[in-house]
Amino acid sequence: MENIRKYDFHDMSPYEGQDFEEAMERLRSYPQLLNHFTDLISRHNRVINKWKSFHSKNKLARALNEVHNVDQFQKEITSDIFLDMIESTSMEDLTMEGIEELEDKPYIYISSHRDIVLDTALLDLCLYRSDRTLCEMIIGDNLVGNQFIEDMFRVNGAIITRRNLTSASDLKEETMRMSYYVRHAMLNKKKSIWVAQKSGRSKDGIDNTSSSIFKMLYLACRDQGKDFSTFLREQPVVPVAISYEYDPCAVTKSYSILKKMKNDVYKKKRYEDIIDMVKGLRSWKGNVHVHVGKPLDPDRITNPREAAAECDLQIHRNFKLWDTNYFCWDKINGLDKYADMYRDLNTKSFEKKYRKLNPDVVKNVYLQYANPVQSVLNDLENEKNG
Repeated sequence: MENIRKYDFHDMSPYEGQDFEEAMERLRSYPQLLNHFTDLISRHNRVINKWKSFHSKNKLARALNEVHNVDQFQKEITSDIFLDMIESTSMEDLTMEGIEELEDKPYIYISSHRDIVLDTALLDLCLYRSDRTLCEMIIGDNLVGNQFIEDMFRVNGAIITRRNLTSASDLKEETMRMSYYVRHAMLNKKKSIWVAQKSGRSKDGIDNTSSSIFKMLYLACRDQGKDFSTFLREQPVVPVAISYEYDPCAVTKSYSILKKMKNDVYKKKRYEDIIDMVKGLRSWKGNVHVHVGKPLDPDRITNPREAAAECDLQIHRNFKLWDTNYFCWDKINGLDKYADMYRDLNTKSFEKKYRKLNPDVVKNVYLQYANPVQSVLNDLENEKNG
């Protein structure tokens, strides 16, 4: 066990021991917990909802009394109850690929980021079903609006980082502290880590990895005098592509892009992230695919920039392109190049959903779906040109 407790992680790390038990007691005493839980999975008619609510509430109430650590909560509540219901009510099918090729040991998973909570949750579900080590996930404190929400995140493995720090010294210390915690979690706690490939969700459908993510992750290792290749050997990094046939938040993402273009900055409304979180969980997503790539090669990759470029390449190549992606690429480009790829898609119904919206909003929605196709085409062109 490496002695890397250089910082106090108590306010940022998932709950452990007595902190976990006290948080569970607060959650169990929260009067609307069971109702909030079933509201998130209610998509069917009233009779089905009543049946599902009754059974899920009873199952959850029993489980809440039987979990005593994050690992149990992630498996017995998040995976076995919550995500199982989300999958059955809001997805046509959930498929996974690549996990079977990984060893059962801690990794840093860097994934495409389309949904606030489902990206990491669905990866964990796939890891759980493959009997692999589950993840702790890095999230911003912008998602933590009150004690109830903080408790729900931290009993479920969330690592909370402070955002919008104005002091350069505070930002530097928070970044270093996060890097040391990730190293501690992997080497001492034997936990995997999930982190998005860049800050915030992709609102334009372009999945590019920020090298600053790797700079942060590498800090603790660098602080100990080790090079980047050693970091990748000790804390192996795996890119993950998570693709949704339908994005429940495509319209709100489009509006945020337009507002940012108009005002040069976009300030979120209060509870906007929470509203999008609920919409992402409840609304129809069609087919969803989780593709886990290959660990970055420490013999070939020697710095954060190269690591980010390799993540991009794997995420673009492994991103499952759906009929909606191909249709929107053709629509944006005025072509029928991929017509065979969406012959079973009801294109009229797809277009009808956005018919009454501002044309600029609709264009940005289509771009969100089209850009993953364009990313693959761009990579192939770059490869061709050397």
